[in-house]
Amino acid sequence: MVTRGIIPHDMRFCVTGFGAIESAHHVFLSCPSFASLWSHVRLWIGVESADPEHLRDHFVQFVHSSGGTRSCHSFMQLLWLCCVWVIWTERNNILFKNMESTAHQLLEKVKLHSFWWLKAYNATFGVSFHMWWSSPFVCLGIG
Repeated sequence: MVTRGIIPHDMRFCVTGFGAIESAHHVFLSCPSFASLWSHVRLWIGVESADPEHLRDHFVQFVHSSGGTRSCHSFMQLLWLCCVWVIWTERNNILFKNMESTAHQLLEKVKLHSFWWLKAYNATFGVSFHMWWSSPFVCLGIG
């Protein structure tokens, strides 16, 4: 956006104030304000893995970290996209509304948005949010 003249040159830095130039890699994988979300999400769903350095590799590893079934992969794709959505929305909240959430609040947003997305996709998804919050794989019948 700096290159195209949309924002001034001095606004090219990450909105969280850590001094790094904002890039997709920085915002989604290495920014201290957002990077911890990935470990919180993995802890929530009970999956262990490391975070690769490249965004594409991160997506592939995240999707395949829960096992080999198609249902697991679909859920992990949804969850990865939800995390990206929450991070991007949070970045914009900091930039435009001067509002910032903690990593735990971001995790709660991921839980809520993923639940809403599944409910919107499947109107008969008869799981309570509390059940979803405690064990999403079991709610989906894949855990």
